[in-house]
Amino acid sequence: MDSAHAALDPVAAHVTPSPEVVPLAAASPLQTRFAAVTGAGSGIGRAAAQALMQAGWQVALLGRREAMLRETAALAPERALVLPADVADEAQVNAAFDAIERRWGQLDFLFNNAGRGAPASDIDELSLETWRAVVDVNLTGSFLCARAAFGLMKRQSPRGGRIVNNGSISAHAPRPGSIAYTSTKHAITGLTKTLALDGRRHDIAAGQIDIGNAETDLTERFKQGVPQAHGGTMVEPVMDVGHAASAVLYMAGLPLSANVPFLTVMATKMPYIGRG
Repeated sequence: MDSAHAALDPVAAHVTPSPEVVPLAAASPLQTRFAAVTGAGSGIGRAAAQALMQAGWQVALLGRREAMLRETAALAPERALVLPADVADEAQVNAAFDAIERRWGQLDFLFNNAGRGAPASDIDELSLETWRAVVDVNLTGSFLCARAAFGLMKRQSPRGGRIVNNGSISAHAPRPGSIAYTSTKHAITGLTKTLALDGRRHDIAAGQIDIGNAETDLTERFKQGVPQAHGGTMVEPVMDVGHAASAVLYMAGLPLSANVPFLTVMATKMPYIGRG
């Protein structure tokens, strides 16, 4: 990948307009706020990053695919900082957050969103290589980015900030054959709770958003039918990804005296409550 240091300038490129989001927590015109979003090149990460930019935030866009990050940035290039990075790579994460500190000197919000799954399988059919690949991105990547953001928020002046982790409905109830993904998402809940506890004395708030069936490229298969706990297959409803982005924006915009530890937003009729 290109060095994060080589991608500091805002960029412009053609991009399909993002879903409509309601700027529930628009920044004050007298105060610029700074955010970082991982997995910002597509899906929920792109929608959340663009919602933040529309609300006046300066946003660092982290992800492995620079071209996709540039498409995200094109909505508001003057508010975007493109930082290609693999969140599972310690050196790349550190370089990205070093670039944020050099450019802005502070970070108010991290949306720890980057994640990946694996093909559905029983545990005895899952390779160690695939297990590690999922853990590296979903858990270790979230740890590395939270660690870098937490350190910056501790030492900046004024100190403090907010970290929101993307948990998923699978942080509560698994889908069939999802041992690696579900394990990492349950672990994200432990990461969130510990960040919230340890962050108190540093004015760092932490929360988790659990999103169910937001419509992205990854949920196209839901419209065709996905395996259910009873052994059958069922088409599942989805919701506009903009609703997830608006929820992230709401959490980001809270004063540090208030926190949402856990928030669930989902397609109303998806089989979560009562799953199994």
